[in-house]
Amino acid sequence: PPLRRALRDLAPARLLMGTEDAERFVAEGAARLSGAGFGVVLPEWRGRPALGLRVAVEEAPRRRGGGGVGPSELVNVSFEALLQGRDGEESVPLGEDELAELAELARLKRSLVRVRGRWLEVDPERLSATLDLVKRRGGHWMRTDEALRTAIGVEGTTPLPVADAVASGPLGALLDGGAKAEPRPMGTPSGFRGSLRPYQDRGASWLRFLGELGLGAVLADDMGLGKTVQLLALLTDERLREPAPGPTLLVCPVSLVGNWRREAERFAPSLRVHVQHGPDRPSGNALARLVGSCDLVVTTYGVVTRDSEELAGMPWHRVVCDEAQALKNHGTRQARAVRSLPAATRIALTGTPVENNLGELWSVMEFANPGLLGTAAAFERAVEGEEGPDTALVRRMTGPFVLRRLKTDRSIIADLPEKLEMRAWCTLTPEQASLYKAVVDEMGERLAEATEKERKGLVLATMSRLKQICNHPAQFLGDGSALSGRSGKLERVEAILASAAAEGDKALCFTQYARFGERLAPYLRSRLGVPVLWLHGGTPRAEREEMTQRFQEMEGPAVFLLSLKAAGTGLNLTAANHVVHVDRWWNPAVENQATDRAFRIGQRRDVQVRKMVCVGTVEERVDEMIERKSALADGAVATGEAWLTGLSVQDLREVVRLSPEAVAE
Repeated sequence: PPLRRALRDLAPARLLMGTEDAERFVAEGAARLSGAGFGVVLPEWRGRPALGLRVAVEEAPRRRGGGGVGPSELVNVSFEALLQGRDGEESVPLGEDELAELAELARLKRSLVRVRGRWLEVDPERLSATLDLVKRRGGHWMRTDEALRTAIGVEGTTPLPVADAVASGPLGALLDGGAKAEPRPMGTPSGFRGSLRPYQDRGASWLRFLGELGLGAVLADDMGLGKTVQLLALLTDERLREPAPGPTLLVCPVSLVGNWRREAERFAPSLRVHVQHGPDRPSGNALARLVGSCDLVVTTYGVVTRDSEELAGMPWHRVVCDEAQALKNHGTRQARAVRSLPAATRIALTGTPVENNLGELWSVMEFANPGLLGTAAAFERAVEGEEGPDTALVRRMTGPFVLRRLKTDRSIIADLPEKLEMRAWCTLTPEQASLYKAVVDEMGERLAEATEKERKGLVLATMSRLKQICNHPAQFLGDGSALSGRSGKLERVEAILASAAAEGDKALCFTQYARFGERLAPYLRSRLGVPVLWLHGGTPRAEREEMTQRFQEMEGPAVFLLSLKAAGTGLNLTAANHVVHVDRWWNPAVENQATDRAFRIGQRRDVQVRKMVCVGTVEERVDEMIERKSALADGAVATGEAWLTGLSVQDLREVVRLSPEAVAE
């Protein structure tokens, strides 16, 4: 209605109105005009938080100069209102006169206010609650964990967003980013065999620093940077002090039990280690006595799930989860069992803190620091913006507790060779193309009649069938027929491996299909004339370890064929300097984990990584889509094939269609 006055002019250009009318226009009228088809341009401050809070945390005087501050200790928290800077400007605190003026505007329920010559849009109720926080003399006494949640801006802790946080002492170092604040160097502890690289010393020192605060840590260093070594150094170092802390419980996949035992013997022989695994594992009083006399108890996720009540009754100083992405689904029985183990502090070790989505990062953090990030739903609401995750906010909320270094960063480690990644393009044989087209046509017919629930299953089944056809017709048909001469991809794989063998090199070859691997291993042996080892999910642990050692030590060329999921963790295969991905898991995190079997500390040569892709097929188009999502690749937001089920029918047809260039006649 106020606009009617402007319509009296033949060519209306502007309208002067009071603050109340302007408020109403910005809040209601603009949306109504846009809905009616009018173009509306609003000021750049519309919808942006212009006011924020600075949180100041101060330890109680009796704690200053002490050995740290625990999560249940009380600290003093005070707040200051800030006018957020624009275009690189710094935020500035608001003075008492400005706060008094804002208080009056909040009382009048005004949402459009002018501060320091700037118009701002505010929520009167939030503004009023903020002013109550700021005005309180002497600050607010809070537990340390509650103060940390407030300082990192967990949803619901403050009425306005936290723009800055300051603290003194250890908490200040933590909020500055923990490791960036250079905690007290550990050096290589007495009794530790070997020497820590500088970044490993920083990592172990950072773990000690957070432990002294009574806080959990997520050590998320890239695969191959030595997370095992850093933890063993920490355990060795803390046993030099009197009194030594209680035992550490380390939970890992069953395939890594032997690795932890061997690494402890090698680097920290003074540690008393017990492996709690197998049908004859001790229980009751026998277990309690054993735990009391140990420094490190190694067990598996399966044992913790079965024996959680008994293990929860033991006096653990620390619980460590290796390959902590095993906790990514926080509602599983396994994740709940691990979280139920009480300990003074916790550490999560993982090379892939996020495989698929940020909810997984929350789950790992919930293990390390229970309750610190609020609920899973609140965390996701806070960090998921309209254009994807707010990575700056994620870093601020999790950065003090997560340490991640990449081996491709030369400032971290300068003596690792290059990793050369490339696509190896393949074509289909006419037989493959015929089968491929038949499956695509069948999918099109069935999609037209499928319900939404049936559609997802149909898409996943079709993707799996098309990938098998791209590998080999015999894999798709499952008829045990001959392999030779029927697959363009197999010919390409064979040529690459033959070339590596001719140079005297070793190669790793990954497939996600164990049944295909069963047939591929003897075929490659007969064609290449070099040893071909085959490891899959059903390989016993002892045989797995023997094969790994044999491959590492044998002279001359060899191929290690591995099932992708079985080989994703716990293998050190630096004897190989070629990696071939026969088929794609379509999840960068999973593929990189496999590649890192070879590209890790101890590798002396450049590693060549080839990803096999059939041109003009679903493989090429999904590869392009993953590359376009490379900004999210660190978080690896593609969950295997599952994300493809959300595509429209039209987009799906485009993804799976067979292009003419796909076929080699």
